[in-house]
Amino acid sequence: MNLKFSFLVGCCLSVAAVACGGNPAPAGEAPVSPEAPEGGVTAIITTADRTQSFKKTTLKLSTGPKFAPVIVLNPAVCYQSMDGFGAAITGSTCYNLMKMTPTDRTAFLTGTFSDKEGLGFSYIRISIGCSDFSLSEYTCCDKPGIENFSLQSEETDYVIPVLKEILAISPDIKILGSPWTCPKWMKVNNLEEKKPFDSWTSGQLNPDCYRDYAAYFVKWVQAFDNEGIRIYSVTPQNEPLNRGNSASLFMGWKEEQAFVREALGPAFKAAGLNTKIYAFDHNYNYDNLPGQDDYPVKMYDDETAAAFLTGAAYHNYGGNREELNDIRRQRPDKELIFTETSIGMWNDGRNLTKRLMEDMREVALGTVNNWCRAVMVWNLMLDTERGPWREGGCKTCYGAVDIDPSDYKTITCNSHYYVIGHLSSVVKPGARRIESTGPSTTGLMYSAFQNPDGTMAFVLLNENESAARISLTADGKHYINCELPGKSVASYRWKK
Repeated sequence: MNLKFSFLVGCCLSVAAVACGGNPAPAGEAPVSPEAPEGGVTAIITTADRTQSFKKTTLKLSTGPKFAPVIVLNPAVCYQSMDGFGAAITGSTCYNLMKMTPTDRTAFLTGTFSDKEGLGFSYIRISIGCSDFSLSEYTCCDKPGIENFSLQSEETDYVIPVLKEILAISPDIKILGSPWTCPKWMKVNNLEEKKPFDSWTSGQLNPDCYRDYAAYFVKWVQAFDNEGIRIYSVTPQNEPLNRGNSASLFMGWKEEQAFVREALGPAFKAAGLNTKIYAFDHNYNYDNLPGQDDYPVKMYDDETAAAFLTGAAYHNYGGNREELNDIRRQRPDKELIFTETSIGMWNDGRNLTKRLMEDMREVALGTVNNWCRAVMVWNLMLDTERGPWREGGCKTCYGAVDIDPSDYKTITCNSHYYVIGHLSSVVKPGARRIESTGPSTTGLMYSAFQNPDGTMAFVLLNENESAARISLTADGKHYINCELPGKSVASYRWKK
């Protein structure tokens, strides 16, 4: 279903928003990050059939439960803190955004990233050099010699201008950087022969280049900082076990451990950078490669490397999210974040009836309930022809939103935009996931949080065909009576 975004003005509130269902939504139904009303509850609902799209209503607190089951929230039992939710700002995403008129782009970015006037996306991922959704294959140091480092046109003409617009809307947004490949002059065919490997795809990092590559990271972080863009975190390598991506580099756990221990960690420390480093950044099943299982845990076994690592990042293109719990059990002192998932032609990516349910269960609530502090999806925006893409990259991927290249105005919102928006709109950076208990009910999945301002947040998935009716309480005195349509997602925020 196509739609158009617009700048919406309500009676009491200016709302810049993306209307994600049919005609532009009236101000009362805009996907605005809710201010919890005094004595009331803000509720946002999306249905898989798009009859409700980020529909915002206000409920009243009651002195007793109206429905069963009753779900009890317990702020005294806390789990992980939340860093944020968002999407990747790739070269392709930025190309599409820059094709929009400035007014339309501002409206879309405000509706997506503003905490007060939009959904409050709070964490984004960008590539260090090219990704498989860049406009060309490149790094920031393609001429041999680290002294030749410089940002390239994709950064200066596309990524940095978009990031600056986002930062003007959301100054505290977190940014994670991941490389798809090191410069080709740092590559070798394997670690035994160490022959030069002149290809963007596959190869391994020459150990003799560890210090140069660590300097590359430092220069990249500093170059963005010089533009007023703070890099919150990095991973040493995107999908280190994937040799087949159009830009890629194989880096088994022993190599990544050595690179972090001997070069990257010390280089960040020497440069005075507090940028966090997350290990791995790949699939739950470690691509079924012998000896690579528990990749981050094996890296942590080296105390020097572990001291430089904040935690580990995961994707979901293989394996089961239960792996997150396994890693948490082994190293509860290290953080977990979820950094990439995609929709496309292979998984019926534009079928919201299917994807909203599955992506909320597996990607959004599934990762959060398994200890992830952040959740990010892949491309924020592609065009309706799944691009721009280049040979060797993904030709079958959809964006969190897709924009029509005939006008660069008409936008289709896909499941990933909804699942991130339903979290980011009510769960704010610094929130703590808290205990929520109730009778086991088929087809319902949920998670509860307490925000830094003391407000409570609750995100609920109803996979059943029929409506769900539940009551919530955080103190046993005040209740929220919720009626949720079949095949829908709801987010709630209120003052305790």
